[in-house]
Amino acid sequence: MSEFGICARRRRMQRGTKLKLTEDPHCRLNSLTGEWVLVSPHRATRPWQGEVAKLKTTLEPEYDPNCYLCPGNTRAGGVRNPKYETTFVFENDFAALKAETSPDRLDIEDKGLLVAQGEPGICRVICFSPRHDLTLATMSPEAIEVVIHTWMGQFRELGGLDAINYVQIFENRGAMMGASNPHPHCQVWATHSIPQEPTKELAAQRAYLQLHDRCLLCDYVSLEARQQVRLVCENEDFVVMVPFWAVWPFEVLVCSRRHIGSMNDFTPENARSLSHILHQVTLTYDRVFDVSFPYSMGFHQSPSDGEDHPEWHFHAHFYPPLLRSATIRKFMVGFEMLGTPQRDITAEIAAQRLRELTGS
Repeated sequence: MSEFGICARRRRMQRGTKLKLTEDPHCRLNSLTGEWVLVSPHRATRPWQGEVAKLKTTLEPEYDPNCYLCPGNTRAGGVRNPKYETTFVFENDFAALKAETSPDRLDIEDKGLLVAQGEPGICRVICFSPRHDLTLATMSPEAIEVVIHTWMGQFRELGGLDAINYVQIFENRGAMMGASNPHPHCQVWATHSIPQEPTKELAAQRAYLQLHDRCLLCDYVSLEARQQVRLVCENEDFVVMVPFWAVWPFEVLVCSRRHIGSMNDFTPENARSLSHILHQVTLTYDRVFDVSFPYSMGFHQSPSDGEDHPEWHFHAHFYPPLLRSATIRKFMVGFEMLGTPQRDITAEIAAQRLRELTGS
């Protein structure tokens, strides 16, 4: 893992430097990617005169005749949904990937400057429920468990295809995070290449295993269990924490306790435990500002490229944008786009806030 940019000077700092994580501006290493985040705890109280989003106050109906995802309705692509009663999976009508695309590589003038690579793949949508008005926070753990078994089936099916080397399951919740439809659903993008974020995590986990002969996230979970300050909630199979390197205000990392690579390794008990954890996390989010909390969530699982991946540890990321209230969000702009991601609220304070709300 390389040290670079604004934090490269840390290599020249004396080990005895008195650094106060709750007061001093400092950089934190993301051990999963090798990247850094600038933390500025003293800025959390600065006045806000930026954008204030409009808070949605209307409730969603159980069934919306104008919703493209409700049972029996016609989607934007012209296909009519069946009157489904549980989860419903279909090929994305406006898919970002096409299965028939050739993986050929193009290098214009062979200079390595104008390079393109064909990306075949498959995009699917999974509706969690026929109910238009539900979210993971308002669904029962039993209903979420059905969704998890659907995820397991999709991961196994798509990951078993020769042309697919990675399967990304993700949910964008709320218009603030780009969700085009409030009906409870997620997406599955199965790609020929391994995407950038999993590639960085793969390299970090592989390097850690080679150096220490141990799993990076196994050691990290054990360390956070001893520290306690960033833990949010846990059960017999999963641990939820605000990662030490968190960028988003109330970001959390969900890790399996057992060293498993993907949902292919799940037991029925794992699926049940994960359903309770997802319900607890999303319900806690809704309590932070008393609003249906927006987020982007996704599972990072071992590549399906036919190789063994003993370094990979199953985990999920939740990236929520709300910063100070239900109407004030964090923006990635300026220095964060041109320099290094930066956050004001520390991981420890965010974890304390979430932890206090888990039992509300």
